[in-house]
Amino acid sequence: MPYLPRLIDRNLVDVLAAFPAALIVGPRAVGKTTTARRVATEVVELDDPAQAAPFRADPTAALEALRRNGSGPLLLDEWQEVPEVLGAIKRAVDRGAGPGSFILTGSVRAPLNSASWPGTGRVITLDMHPMTVLEQRAATAPDNEFVSGLLSGQVTGFALPAEPPDLVGYLELAATGGYPAVLGLPGSARKLWLDSYVEQLVLRDVPELGEVRDPAALRRLLRALIESTGTLTADTELAAAADMNVKTVRRQERLLEDLRIVTSLPAWHTNRLSRLIKQRKRYTVDTGLVAAQLETDVRGLLRQGDLMGRMLETFVLAQLRPLLEVSERKVVAYHLRQQDGRREVDVLLEGADGRVAGLEIKASASPAKADARHLVWLRDQLADRFVAGLVLHTGKTIYQLDDRVSAVPIAALF
Repeated sequence: MPYLPRLIDRNLVDVLAAFPAALIVGPRAVGKTTTARRVATEVVELDDPAQAAPFRADPTAALEALRRNGSGPLLLDEWQEVPEVLGAIKRAVDRGAGPGSFILTGSVRAPLNSASWPGTGRVITLDMHPMTVLEQRAATAPDNEFVSGLLSGQVTGFALPAEPPDLVGYLELAATGGYPAVLGLPGSARKLWLDSYVEQLVLRDVPELGEVRDPAALRRLLRALIESTGTLTADTELAAAADMNVKTVRRQERLLEDLRIVTSLPAWHTNRLSRLIKQRKRYTVDTGLVAAQLETDVRGLLRQGDLMGRMLETFVLAQLRPLLEVSERKVVAYHLRQQDGRREVDVLLEGADGRVAGLEIKASASPAKADARHLVWLRDQLADRFVAGLVLHTGKTIYQLDDRVSAVPIAALF
């Protein structure tokens, strides 16, 4: 199968041109190793005991021996299998290793958050996600101006596919998800792969990161998190569903976050608005996992309006998240909701300059002005800080709903 260009490709090349070491992190099986191999001149697979043995015995000597024989980036795949290699890279960088010396790939984030992690100031971290539709369809290096156009207020110029999907088409894309291994597989084979993926998470990956005394309870928690994608479900509800105490739920959810299976949007706050909730909004990273674990397909989603809406929202976030990672602008995503639930905005994007854009996601082919009422309210509250509001919909055209508020097909993301 030919290589499908990824959004991260350009960033990886730029980082290696300027810095000694790059670390690609992301869920298992999203293509980190495949992407890194394209620019590496030598590869060490640290999940292979034979290749890992010299690095376990003397990581500094093993690294130096390979560097003497190589002229380009050395890829250390699955670095977390031999975490001592990070110390060796630190020493190599401190001794003057030049730009593009090392690439590391791994599926965990927990060690990166440790105060004693040796990569601080020496290793540039790049996040990789399941494949977006943009990446799946791109014949050359994928590029998308959605984020920059939105934060510039240039929404009428968004590019659209020649034939954007309809609602069923979007749900088919969502039910497939973005793991490269499942693309093109029939539904039964895709579900088999995704079920096996979850089994490995529960029995191997999560226990490797932290203590798991009850795999069955962890499986219940993961299902509860998947079922609650796109919601503000309380920790106590998850604890009841998983038959765990709240403290254990929080600890094990962090492990699933470290493995990039679940994530969340923080709540946005400003002094201009009152009574905003502080609770984060949870999401499953990949919509294919949602469909497989809930044993549903397009027909099932069409019969469950609430789940269909949340699946569509989760899908949009899965397309948006990688675009934010590679955007030249520093943009952070939030959600907004008042305590009484009267006003809410699905996604709020804030640039480093304080400018704000809002997104509402609707399973409608022709949203009306009423569908934009929360965006209009936000615009009126924030005045000039508000750049643009979009109602992302399942139709085929872009049109204006109000001042600085437009209806735009979801396909503008790809």
